[in-house]
Amino acid sequence: MPSSTIARGNSLSTFYIAPSLTPTSVLTAITAAQTFTVPGLLTTDIVNVIGFNGSQTAGIIIAEADCLANNVLTIQFGNVTGGTLTPAAGVYTIQVVRADGPLPVTAV
Repeated sequence: MPSSTIARGNSLSTFYIAPSLTPTSVLTAITAAQTFTVPGLLTTDIVNVIGFNGSQTAGIIIAEADCLANNVLTIQFGNVTGGTLTPAAGVYTIQVVRADGPLPVTAV
């Protein structure tokens, strides 16, 4: 049974959005952060890119997603090939978890 002295965070809501994004090219064997305007996102949101509705460019991975400024989605696209690639443009499914208050700084 968990201790009542450990800080815990709760999810106020979890919802999904499906913005249409047009990424730019990613150089050989690196990750590149790209930003997209998504109204309603907050810096306290936890965001995950669940998938792309279609076929992603072979050799492109999604390494990380964040909301570092309100209304701005940042996605780190990775290129695991030896050439410059452009991630597919289109509808990306994003999971947004909105916390109920500040997230805890401790973890168990």
